[in-house]
Amino acid sequence: MSATVSTHTLSGLDGTHAGGVRVTLTRITGTPEQLFSVDTDEGGRLSQQVDLAGADPGDLYELSFATGPYWADRGASPLVQQIALRLHMPDPDGRYHLPVILSPNSSAHWWSR
Repeated sequence: MSATVSTHTLSGLDGTHAGGVRVTLTRITGTPEQLFSVDTDEGGRLSQQVDLAGADPGDLYELSFATGPYWADRGASPLVQQIALRLHMPDPDGRYHLPVILSPNSSAHWWSR
C-alpha cells in the first residue's frame, strides 16, 4: 500500500515558486521514524510515495518545511525557521496534497485529496 504525499510551495513575498525548500515527513506516533527528506523542485513541488502498509490509521505524522534557510538565501532573517504540519493519513492508498504559501513573517496552508 502506498500513499502519495505532495506539496506546492509558493513565496507570498513575490508570488514565485519556492524551490529548494527541504521537506521532511516523520511518523511521530511511537518511536519517531523519518519517511523522507527531500527538497522541493524549481517549481516548488514535490510528490513522494509513502509505504503505509501496516500503519495504524490513527498514526500521527509531521510534515515539516525548513523555511529558515530558504529565506536566509534571499537575504531575510525570519524568526520562524520551520513550519510543521501534523496530520493523519488514514487511507494507506490515499493522496495527501498540502500546499503552503511562505513569507518571512507568516505562512498559510491547506490540504486536498
